[in-house]
Amino acid sequence: MPRYLTQHTLACLTRQGAENLAQRMQGGGPACAERVLVNMLEGKMFVEFRADSREVLEAWLKTEGMHFDWLVRIEWETRAKDGKLHPTD
Repeated sequence: MPRYLTQHTLACLTRQGAENLAQRMQGGGPACAERVLVNMLEGKMFVEFRADSREVLEAWLKTEGMHFDWLVRIEWETRAKDGKLHPTD
């Protein structure tokens, strides 16, 4: 299943609010967050999702009322310390 990376602006969320949002994102359904990274100082959240397509992820985010600054599909990644790009599955 394709992977995507999104960036979200947190506005005035507390740490507990960001945690609740992360739990909602990891709750499953047509899109599911695998990893959530948060910077409270700058009010940013970066999320790695799995979804069948970009359209499915965008529709799910809209339905859940989760605005995003940008969304990009992850096509390649490095693994371990070999430094080589490998296609994501």
